Amino acid sequence: MDIRPIPFAATYPLRHQVLWPDKPVAYCHLPDDPIGHHFGAFRGEELVAVISLFLPGPLAQFRKFATRPDCQGQGLGTALLRHVLAEAARLGAQRIWCSARLATLPFYERFGLAPDGPAFEKEGIPYVRLQKDLP
Repeated sequence: MDIRPIPFAATYPLRHQVLWPDKPVAYCHLPDDPIGHHFGAFRGEELVAVISLFLPGPLAQFRKFATRPDCQGQGLGTALLRHVLAEAARLGAQRIWCSARLATLPFYERFGLAPDGPAFEKEGIPYVRLQKDLP
């Protein structure tokens, strides 16, 4: 597996397939995509996971983290998230946060991310804001 920067448009197919398959592809676009840092996990030359990092200052946010369903549970997402946490710290972020689907909370807790507020819903799916300080 190889993790490397990718153009933001390269994240769209996996974002759509994994996160919002019932919505139009444009639903997975973010206004800030052009200024974000986007990373992909590759198996050979095949893109199997994506994540986007936004650093508006010392507070970083990662968004649209998606691993192809047939590749989940194989450590690809773990490696990609570790890479993004390290990259955020390298770029000067002191804290990082995300809005995560409540069902994924146990995964994120393994990385030290903890709830920062009550759960909320988006399109009928429960989410929770998670955060952690970076070294």
